[in-house]
Amino acid sequence: MEFRRLGRSGLTISEIAYGNWLTHGSQVAEEQAAACIRAALDAGITTFDTADVYAEGRAESVLGRALKGERREGIELFTKVFFPVGPGRNDRGLGRKHILEAIDNSLRRLGTEYVDLYQAHRYDHSVPLEETMEAFADVVRSGKARYIGVSEWTADQLRAGHALARELHVPFISNQPQYSALWRVIEGEVVPASEELGIGQIVWSPIAQGVLTGKYAPGSPLPEGSRATDTKGGAGFVARWLRDDVLERVQRLRPLADEAGLSLAQLAVAWVLRNQNVSAAIIGASRPDQVTENVKAAGVRLDAALLTAMDEILAPVAVGDPALTAGNPAND
Repeated sequence: MEFRRLGRSGLTISEIAYGNWLTHGSQVAEEQAAACIRAALDAGITTFDTADVYAEGRAESVLGRALKGERREGIELFTKVFFPVGPGRNDRGLGRKHILEAIDNSLRRLGTEYVDLYQAHRYDHSVPLEETMEAFADVVRSGKARYIGVSEWTADQLRAGHALARELHVPFISNQPQYSALWRVIEGEVVPASEELGIGQIVWSPIAQGVLTGKYAPGSPLPEGSRATDTKGGAGFVARWLRDDVLERVQRLRPLADEAGLSLAQLAVAWVLRNQNVSAAIIGASRPDQVTENVKAAGVRLDAALLTAMDEILAPVAVGDPALTAGNPAND
C-alpha cells in the first residue's frame, strides 16, 4: 500500500480506501463483510469510508464491529451526513439540529469517540451555508471530528464553503465525488478549484459500479449475482453504463491491461490515482478476494502511451460535463 496526504492537510491516508456503500448491512452478510474488512486491513488499507444513510445505519454498525479491537490511531475513519435517516422533518439535510444529532448517532454505531473526517454527503440548498459550516465547526471543536469534507459539491460551492471554514478556523480538506475513466465531470472545474483551495478528492466508483472490470459483455446476459442484478439499489446505479457502445469499448481496454500486467479493475483504479488531486480511490467488495486483487493498483504508474490509448478508446462514451456534478441545483 502507498499513502498520500489528503489535500494540503497533515492527514495521511491510504491511497486505496475501503467503502461499504451498497454492501454492508444490505447486500452482504455481516460475516462476509467482516472478512472483506479484514482483507482490507491485511492489504495495508487504513482508510475506511461509510455514511449514516447506508443500509439505514447498519453499514456504520457493521464497520464499527469489524474494526473493534484495532488500534484507533492506526486507522482513518470517515462518515457522512445529509440524506434522510428517519421520518422527521429534521432527520435529514444540513441544518444544525440534524448535524449535531447525526454525529452522535454515527459515533454510537461506529463505536468510536471521533471520526477523522465528517463529510456533508451533498450540498443543502434549503439551509444557509453559514449555519451548516458553523455546525460542522462545533463538531470539530467538540472533538467529535478531526477534519471536515464534502461530497459532490460544485466548484462554486467548494469555494464558498472553504471561505467560511477559513473564517471559522476549521480544516475543510476534502471532496468525495464520483470519478472514473467513464465519469470525468470533476476534471473541468472541481479539480482546478480544489487544487487552488488545497482540497483533495476521495473518489467513489473508480470502476464505474463494476463496468470497468469487463464482466459485462455486450449482447450477453447480466452475470448472476452482479451489481446490475441487485434489486436493493445497485442495479439503478449501473444501468446507465449497460449500453453496447460502452461495453464494447471497455472490452477494447483489455489488451492495454494485459500489456501493463493488470486486470481491467486494477487498470481502472490506477487510472484515477494518476490524477494528483486524487488522494484516495474508494473500493468496495462483496468478497475478500476482490479487495486483494483491487489493492494491487496501489503504486502503479501508467505510462503516457497507455493513458493516451485509453482516452482514445473511451472518449466517445466518457462523460465530462461539469454541469452534471450531483451538487448542481439543476440535478437535485
